[in-house]
Formats: sequence, C-alpha cells, structure tokens
Amino acid sequence: MCSETRIWLLKALILLLMSSSGMARAVVLMDKQTALKHAFPQADRIERETLFFDSAARAEVSHLAQAPFDSGLFTVYIGYRAGEIQGYTFIDTRIVRTHPATFMVVLSPKGRVRMVRVLAWTEPPEYQPMRRWLEQFEGHEGSQEVQLDQDIQGISGASLSSRTLTDGVRRALAVYQFCLENTDKGQAAGC
Repeated sequence: MCSETRIWLLKALILLLMSSSGMARAVVLMDKQTALKHAFPQADRIERETLFFDSAARAEVSHLAQAPFDSGLFTVYIGYRAGEIQGYTFIDTRIVRTHPATFMVVLSPKGRVRMVRVLAWTEPPEYQPMRRWLEQFEGHEGSQEVQLDQDIQGISGASLSSRTLTDGVRRALAVYQFCLENTDKGQAAGC
C-alpha cells in the first residue's frame, strides 16, 4: 500500500473515531449573553451575583434539592426593569453520561419556573431534551414539586438526560428557596 493511501486511510479512521466518540457533536445552541436576553427580554439591566456556600449550606441545599450540590459557588443572574426584579436565571453545566451539557433555569421573582433551555450539548443529539419536554418544568415552584416520573415525565431512552436536567431545576429552586426567597432586593441572604 502506498504512503498516500495509508495517510488517507488514517485520516478517515481519525474522522470516524471523532464522530463516534461525540467530539464532532458538540453544539452550542445559545451563548450566555443571548440566553440572558432571552431570559429577561424586558430588563433594563442584568446583574450577576456569586453565591458562596459553606459545607452546612451545601448540605441544606442538597437536602432541599434532593440532588447533589457539591460546589461552594453558584452564580445567579438577576434581571431588573425600573429597579424591580424581573426574575432569576441560573446557568449550570453538568456531565450527563460522559460529556457536559449546559442549561439555564429561569425563575420568576416569586420562584416559579418560567423557562428551562439547553444552551450547549455535547452528548449524542438523540439524548438531547427537546423544548416540548423542557416545557414540563414551567409553572412549578419548590424543589419537592419537580420529581422525575411523577411531576416530570422522563425521556424514553434518555434517562440520564432526564435525571440531569430535573436535578438541575431542583437545584435552582433549592438555591432560590435557601438564598433568595425572602429578600425583596434580590440580594442573597446568608449565601
């Protein structure tokens, strides 16, 4: 076999391996700035607040969320219009099976889920939740109200995607409940 044919076959094999391993499937559906504009279309300003959690607070949020909460930092974006809070947005990145997915959870000022959107997906496309499935979360409040296979139907053949996003919504609701629920200015109490 000539060297040109070997090189061509090697390149073809590398492309095949890349596409089968998911490396060629990474899709950014919406960048952060566009997502925040989508979350707060009428806001005149959006502020970023980093919340800090000690081990006791992490344990409490994990308990409220009924999902792992392993980070001591969590970022919330707060949308304002004429000084009034329009809502809260949480952007989270989690491993689904073996690759990360980034999604946002938008809550109303009272902590009700307004929107959930996938921002980036690196798993195979057949495991990506569709918008119709994500719409199941809308209107829910309180992490106890968002239970997979009870309040939220799972995705057939994509149970890890279902679980990851459902846990993420519960985490956002738990952070809201723990840090933001009883504040009128949107500033975290004790976080």
